Amino acid sequence: MLMDMIATIAAGAACASVVIVLRHLTRGRFPKWALPASIGLGMLLFSIWNEYTWYARTTAALPAQVVILSAPTDKVLYRPWSYLFPVATRFAAFDRPGMKISEANPAIRRGDVLLVQRWVPTRRVSLAFDCAGNRRADLVEGAEVAPDGTLTGGQWTDVGADDELQRAACQEG
Repeated sequence: MLMDMIATIAAGAACASVVIVLRHLTRGRFPKWALPASIGLGMLLFSIWNEYTWYARTTAALPAQVVILSAPTDKVLYRPWSYLFPVATRFAAFDRPGMKISEANPAIRRGDVLLVQRWVPTRRVSLAFDCAGNRRADLVEGAEVAPDGTLTGGQWTDVGADDELQRAACQEG
């Protein structure tokens, strides 16, 4: 968030520089009000660009094998334009490169879902997958899955083969 603020101030300063040069080149004929107006407009436009391109820039920086599961868009009252142009400020992704496949039973896998939100540290949620049984378990509060598929401290949940997260974890290659 600090970097966003610094970049916004820099955008305002860049716009101010352009107006100062224009005022100098026109020998003061360029209107005085253009300086504060350009600073405000530059900062506003940068903030809007930064907000609306955050999702695309963040997901583009991820490895190609990371699967985006969901990216809900926000519509909020204090930003009325977001009802026309909703903005994504968070998403969930499955970390396929970090997934571990059991050598004893290749149908048993362990992987992390990344919960990414703007201005919030990324959270990882560990999950176990049983690709043969189409079920999944949250590995929280000490839950562990053995290489043979035995789950201790947790509970398997039937999710079906059409579940997007299950497909991402069980997809070969």
